[in-house]
Amino acid sequence: MASWRGNISKCMKELRILFCQSSPASAPARTFVEKNYKDLKSLNPKFPILIRECSGIQPQMWARYDMGVERCVNLDGMSEPQILKALEDLAKAGGATKA
Repeated sequence: MASWRGNISKCMKELRILFCQSSPASAPARTFVEKNYKDLKSLNPKFPILIRECSGIQPQMWARYDMGVERCVNLDGMSEPQILKALEDLAKAGGATKA
């Protein structure tokens, strides 16, 4: 497991993942949550990881950083490993803002 996963709470203030409960476009995002939520939460127990299901929405991942700065990644068309890489990039972007 990559060390960046345990540092998410140091790089971000909040992570939100939005997806549709039934659309094929959101299937990789749902799989990502099923496979990774438990590990991410156990490594960052007090860090807010919000999962939002909304009918018809395009899958998205939002990171909130210090000073209310937010970044969004559109997950439509991404595979589960690509979503994990997008999260890593968001975490590293948050770490760069603290440097």
